[in-house]
Parts: sequence; structure tokens; C-alpha cells
Amino acid sequence: MSYPSYFTFMKYAESNNSRKALYYKFLNRASKKNIEVPESVAVNINDNNFTAKGPLGELSYNISGKIQVSMNDNIIECKRPNDDKKSRELHGLTRTLIYNIILGVTEGYTKELNLVGVGYTADASQKDFLVLNLGFSHPIYFQTPDLIQFETPNPTTIIVKGINKQEVGEVSAKIRNLRKPEPYKGKGIKYSNEHIRRKAGKTVGA
Repeated sequence: MSYPSYFTFMKYAESNNSRKALYYKFLNRASKKNIEVPESVAVNINDNNFTAKGPLGELSYNISGKIQVSMNDNIIECKRPNDDKKSRELHGLTRTLIYNIILGVTEGYTKELNLVGVGYTADASQKDFLVLNLGFSHPIYFQTPDLIQFETPNPTTIIVKGINKQEVGEVSAKIRNLRKPEPYKGKGIKYSNEHIRRKAGKTVGA
């Protein structure tokens, strides 16, 4: 079972205080859910080090000393020593990160980016680099990070794939920052599910 992201909760909150309270409530509720480990994943918990190895790769995470993580019969359980604020936050965060690791090594994560603009293209045929033409005088060669794969099913679509959710998000953000969408014509690199708020262009009086 997947859980909504932090930003999903933020969208429905009305003030800074309610946002914070809502996110803490989400972490607290999520932390009470045990994690079922698929048979294809090998988990090793050694002191404060958590490691999961699955069909797509291997990831590890250093667990806070305040949180106890155990596994019995392919069920991972996270426990906190008390109910103070810091323990509740770490409890929910630890559970969420471990869940993301399990999902990452079994199914992986993807982000889709779209290029909008005349002549804007992307080419991932060179495995070491993603070649981008973004209206500059020269192409941009974006080096492929470790554990990340790029796919370009067509010249204006980039798919970022990887087992680390955070890294997939960070790499996608770096690519988007190369040519952020501008608000007048919408030219640039945007997420596939991103809505660009458009501005009206300036008009010249007669």
C-alpha cells in the first residue's frame, strides 16, 4: 500500500500551522503500519543499518538510534521508545523511508518530463549522457548519474528511472532547471503532470 507524499498533504492545508500538524499526523498514522516484504527482496538489519536487495538493485539506510526496526515472517515493524514529538517524527519518517526502499528495489520510480518549444529535443541513445537541445547555441550533455536511467520514447519526452526515490526526484529537478518553463508561451522543460500558470503578453497601445 502506498501513502500520499508530503506535497499532497500540503496542497489541502490552509495555513502553516495546519500544514505542519497535518504532516505530523500523517507520519504518526503511517508509522503504525507494518511493511510486508516481498519474497524477491532480501532484508538485512544489522544494528542501525538497514539493507534491502531486490530484483532492481540494493539500497541501505542508517536508522536513528531512537527507533527500533525488526522483521519477523517477512513483516517489518518500527517501534519508538516514547510518544514525544521527536520520536513520533522519526518513527513516521523511518517507516516511510524503509517502505520507499522496499518499493524502489522491486518496482523502481519514474519521473516524466516534457520539452515544450520549437527545436527542443532530448536524446538518451548515448547511455553516458542525455543530450538536450534547449534553444541555446550548443547542445547540453547531462551526465547520467549512477543508479539512474534515461529514456526518450520521443524527442520531446524524458523518462527518469531509478531505485532511489529521492535521487530520481533530484535528477528530474536538475534537468527541469536547465530550462524552466516560462509563463508566457510555456516554453521549457516541465513535469508531465505540471500545470504552468500562463501570463498574458504585453500589448502595445495604438
